[in-house]
Amino acid sequence: MAAKKLSWCCALLLMVLLVSSCRNDVDALLWASRGSSDQPCDEIYVVREGETLQTISEKCDDPYILEENPHIQDFDDVYPGLVLKITPFGGNR
Repeated sequence: MAAKKLSWCCALLLMVLLVSSCRNDVDALLWASRGSSDQPCDEIYVVREGETLQTISEKCDDPYILEENPHIQDFDDVYPGLVLKITPFGGNR
């Protein structure tokens, strides 16, 4: 009986460690995507609170942002955490 309890405790501890590790990876990814505003935009952009497609388009110099992201049907379909493809105007199309 004690071995069974110990086995369950070990399994639970392993699950907690795995979930914690995954959360840290997601937090690191979100933190990295929130660089300073003068930093150039990466190809993958995560929308932040208060941003609109217009502000992101201007910040990242991407006038075709709506056309490059077919999962967005309207300019108002933007929310924090949304992932966008960014191609700066000077970049290769």
